[in-house]
Amino acid sequence: MPAADSGPSDLIQEFMGSVRVFSQTVRIVVEEPLLGEMVGGRLSFPQYKLLRLVAGAAGHSVGEVASILGISNAAASKGVDKLVRRRLLRRAEGKLDRRAMHLSLTEQGRRAVETYEHARDEKMLGIFEATPVAGLRRAVALLHRLSASLVDHGADPEELCLQCGIYFPDQCLMRQLGKRKCYYARHRVKKGTASDEANGASPKRAV
Repeated sequence: MPAADSGPSDLIQEFMGSVRVFSQTVRIVVEEPLLGEMVGGRLSFPQYKLLRLVAGAAGHSVGEVASILGISNAAASKGVDKLVRRRLLRRAEGKLDRRAMHLSLTEQGRRAVETYEHARDEKMLGIFEATPVAGLRRAVALLHRLSASLVDHGADPEELCLQCGIYFPDQCLMRQLGKRKCYYARHRVKKGTASDEANGASPKRAV
């Protein structure tokens, strides 16, 4: 806890340090060990994030995965190749453009994600058993509000991707909290419109 006479700068340093320590603790103590146990060490955390992204919205291309994860196309392609060889991910030619390879989970890949996430949730529930549900909800709401406040100070907020799709496949914090258009959704709509027009279809309207 920060000292009672801490100044604003000290409080900010304390807050930033606490956020990073908590995130690192969850990763090192819970996520990485459990991932190793549940899937026999066959999956790294970055590879899990890729699977989780595809699980939330099948049909992603390698380029879209690279864009959302903030990595190069080459790195995304290499990661996809490994997961395809391990039969956790499937590649299929696009219906409108055979050069576009769309990604989806295999049944084995879906089981790996579900098994890990069930074990993670059970462990976290046990850890936070003494923490009131209302307190956790307030913490979630606070973090969301702080994320929105930080985005407000970005150089170009609507060009930011917070990777919401990995953890919140049915919502986007940028849209809900910042009242902005989701960077990924805008670019996916543009891509879909261009593909439809190239194939003689009427342009889709952005939702």
